[in-house]
Amino acid sequence: MAFHIVLVEPEIPANTGNISRTCAATGTILHLVRPLGFDTDDKTLKRAGLDYWHSVQIMYHDSFREVQELYPEGRFFFASTRATKLYTDFRFEDGDFFVFGKETKGLPQQLIDDNLETCMRMPMRTDHVRSLNLSNSAAIVIYEALRQNNFDGLV
Repeated sequence: MAFHIVLVEPEIPANTGNISRTCAATGTILHLVRPLGFDTDDKTLKRAGLDYWHSVQIMYHDSFREVQELYPEGRFFFASTRATKLYTDFRFEDGDFFVFGKETKGLPQQLIDDNLETCMRMPMRTDHVRSLNLSNSAAIVIYEALRQNNFDGLV
């Protein structure tokens, strides 16, 4: 079983490092869409991923369109605070892609508008916060997908 996390223009190396560690722990493939807000040799990125980098399959892309073209049969789910459906409203399947935007702005509005049926959000008290941390959001979604699939392949 392999899910995919796609980070569109991530800006904070520690978040990407934390997500890479989650990917290593779950066998999830990580896709990074340029431009990145950091150098991949960044020591904060390396520190957050600890010594798990060798266990992570990372793919780099120049655009989100490139990801879609490489996986024309892929099912893409888009995380956004502007979505109306909850992440728990979906039934996730092996090979699904979970797409997250940059920390400061999220996903481009056009991408959300073009994919309303597969946009998802996490419930939260918006009178207190704008959004959850990117690495926390990715972990929540990937573990829900794994739970729905009986944690297949994990011990």
